[in-house]
Amino acid sequence: MHPQLPSLGANSSSTDRRLSALIRHLEGSSSSSSAMESQNQTISASATSAFSDNSVFGHVVRAPEDAILGVTVAYNKDPSPVKLNLGVGAYRTEEGKPLVLTVLQFALICSSRVKEYLPIVGLADFNKLSAKLIFGADSPAIRENRVTTVQCLSGTGSLRVGAEFLAKHYHQRTIYIPQPTWGNHVKIFTLAGLSVKTYSYYDPATRGLNFQGLLEDLGSAPSGAIVLLHACAHNPTGVDPTLQQWEQIRQLMRSKGLLPFFDSAYQGFASGSLDADAQSVRMFVADGGECLAAQSYAKNMGLYGERVGALSIVCKTADVAGRVESQLKLVIRPMYSNPPIHGASIVATILKDRNMFNEWTIELKAMADRIISMRQQLFDALCARGTPGDWSHIVKQIGMFTFTGLNSQQVTFMTKEYHIYLTSDGRISMAGLSSKTVPHLADAIHAAVTRVA
Repeated sequence: MHPQLPSLGANSSSTDRRLSALIRHLEGSSSSSSAMESQNQTISASATSAFSDNSVFGHVVRAPEDAILGVTVAYNKDPSPVKLNLGVGAYRTEEGKPLVLTVLQFALICSSRVKEYLPIVGLADFNKLSAKLIFGADSPAIRENRVTTVQCLSGTGSLRVGAEFLAKHYHQRTIYIPQPTWGNHVKIFTLAGLSVKTYSYYDPATRGLNFQGLLEDLGSAPSGAIVLLHACAHNPTGVDPTLQQWEQIRQLMRSKGLLPFFDSAYQGFASGSLDADAQSVRMFVADGGECLAAQSYAKNMGLYGERVGALSIVCKTADVAGRVESQLKLVIRPMYSNPPIHGASIVATILKDRNMFNEWTIELKAMADRIISMRQQLFDALCARGTPGDWSHIVKQIGMFTFTGLNSQQVTFMTKEYHIYLTSDGRISMAGLSSKTVPHLADAIHAAVTRVA
């Protein structure tokens, strides 16, 4: 039995009214409790798959850790005070800490506070400025409105959107990727519906570019095939073609009607110059041909977790570019509907403000220079130890990564004995090194080379 309901007259308080309403709800629940109990007994008495011990997902096997991100998982579990994570490509300061660029702090104050949905293609200013950054402000393709740019989820999302568009609307379904390449490329293109083949790129003997093999493989590719090209700072090798070699690649690809798809994850982060790192892309745009370019702001602005990127498609005419954009919307809409505003607003704020842009280029150059310094220090340390082999490739390669030439057994040895974590192919992130940790890494490499075949 419930207590007497309080009067709901004019003098009753709002508390009394809420209490009365609550009691009425409780009485309603109580009156139907017997029927519910009877129903529950009936339900619990019948064995169904929902209440059995066997999960409908019981057949699912545990997937292996991602080859790159799994390195960090293992690193985090290691209690050693001297452990070193050189797996994931994320910039660290000399103190081993994540870096938040000074210019980002100003941009955060000035960036948009509006959190409404963006259009399917993203933030207009961001798209326009991203195209100018990679193609050049004076690009004829931009002037002639032959470029369509859509905001995507960093470089990965940009590649996926581009791949799905090509799978639906391009006459060739085969894409050639360099051997080796970033581990996620194969999965992205395969799941998007493309057939993946490889072309020669890295020469283990010289730890440099297998240029002749590259030309031969692309020369034998079917006419019209798609070719993935790393714009700069090739991942994982750090080996880039020279400008003269890029020109030969361009001439060969255009003569065979091969479609270039650039992955630009490190513009400005490789050499320290935004223009120098975009030269390969601009060569292909300057000839009037068509191409795709995926951009990421994870590395060069330190916006890793914001997932800020762009996909640009350079077309023959403005009319074609407009139609291509309409189909890109149909790819994006059922995938993630529209992109997030926060990171794109930060990028747009920096790119359109001259003072912020200049500050960004200074900080970007400082990051690139520190990585170049780490290369030199590691090379010097290995030479000082008399480590067997020629290690000059460490200073010849460029960008965030060095392809050391270490084999998987040597990598396992370094992890077990020295608590140094890197991918099994011997790739190390130079951005994760510091002057304090270079000697430890040099000791580990020396031991691995001299003790493990």
